[in-house]
Amino acid sequence: MPDNCNKLNRRIAQAGRLWLFLDYDGTLADFAPTPEYVEPHPEVVDILTTLSHRPELRIAVVSGRRLRHVQALLPVPGLLLAGTYGLELQTPSGQRIERLSYDRIRPVLESLKPRWQALLAGQEGFFLEDKGWSLALHARFANELAAGKVLRAAHSLALEAASGEMFRLLGGHRFLEVGPKLAHKGRAVEYLLEKYPWPGSLSLYLGDDDKDEEAFEVIKARGGLTILVAQHPRPAKADCRLESPRAVRSWLKALPGVWSS
Repeated sequence: MPDNCNKLNRRIAQAGRLWLFLDYDGTLADFAPTPEYVEPHPEVVDILTTLSHRPELRIAVVSGRRLRHVQALLPVPGLLLAGTYGLELQTPSGQRIERLSYDRIRPVLESLKPRWQALLAGQEGFFLEDKGWSLALHARFANELAAGKVLRAAHSLALEAASGEMFRLLGGHRFLEVGPKLAHKGRAVEYLLEKYPWPGSLSLYLGDDDKDEEAFEVIKARGGLTILVAQHPRPAKADCRLESPRAVRSWLKALPGVWSS
């Protein structure tokens, strides 16, 4: 997989229109100290504000964060914002869309939440995030042995409480989340492309983790481009790699030059 993304510019320029899908944490900005930390990144806001005025661009930010966090992080008119992996949407006009009934989801999570809380009692380095539509257990700052033990137990409890066709478990580095199967970045991108078609446009997705790679599959199947954000090369369905959020911001700053060169 090539590391130089400059060669994508020719395809972007030829397409004329670019539908840009962006993850937030780990892609546009570095990871926050805690999941509840919400502080807009001034450079990200400036870059997306500039890009939002380009007629050749349509921008969607697809995040695992709840929508209200994404709204606070990106106070930029004209963006399409997708929270909780695409379950909650805000259209460029400000309309809010919920793609699933909250009342169908919440009772299961309410039954699981106290059981996960009991696992964390007396433990250090863990954080239980209640996103409303999902529950996420973060163990990034926990002791490695304790993290493995707690996450395995939490996984078992989640399988008991959220079995069936509606829920799925999401993993990651010292991370576990239970939420609806519709909380899926690939399905979110598919939904947006079908609900808001833009004839003649090229789709491009930038993301850093396995949830983004679910979106990569959809984009690639539709002839689009994908960029992995990772410090080191790894197998991914990506056309190229940018090594950090800082590199992503530099690439985005230079993007308008594609149409003026």
